[in-house]
Amino acid sequence: MPEPIDPQTALVQQLFVQHIVPLRGFLLGLTADFHRVDDLVQETFLTVLQKAADFQPGTNFRGWVFAIARFKLLASFRDAGREPLIFDPDLIETLSETAPDFSGNEQRFRYLPGCLEKLAPQARRAMTLAYQHGHPPREIAPHMGWTANAVKVALSRARNVIRACIEHRLAAEAAGS
Repeated sequence: MPEPIDPQTALVQQLFVQHIVPLRGFLLGLTADFHRVDDLVQETFLTVLQKAADFQPGTNFRGWVFAIARFKLLASFRDAGREPLIFDPDLIETLSETAPDFSGNEQRFRYLPGCLEKLAPQARRAMTLAYQHGHPPREIAPHMGWTANAVKVALSRARNVIRACIEHRLAAEAAGS
């Protein structure tokens, strides 16, 4: 006969099921590999179960689960070696920092292409080289005629512009509903 599940673990399982769709959307926005997303959701669930006693009821479960998933995703990238990423870890951090405040990162990622188009051509080129082709700033610098530090600053500013653009579009959408 199976052991009964303690109330804390049962609560965490129930909350995980409620957040699985936005979690999958969040992960799919960061890696287009459906198999990897399935593995990451499973790994996240196992970690959540192992740490169920650490979760404090009434706190931000979604933020907790997304943080675990983000660490699993970054670990999978690190373990895979030099695999091309859709977005690098800095952008993953930037986009996921405010994830619990919105109804889902899938909305944020829906606006990403349009917001990328709003960037100046050089900033967009730097973003493409960094986040779609996986080049570090020191490799981007010669292509742009900039220093590596200038590339880092440009990428940081571009991420801020994209975040503001996405938040503006989300706010406009919410005001229109």
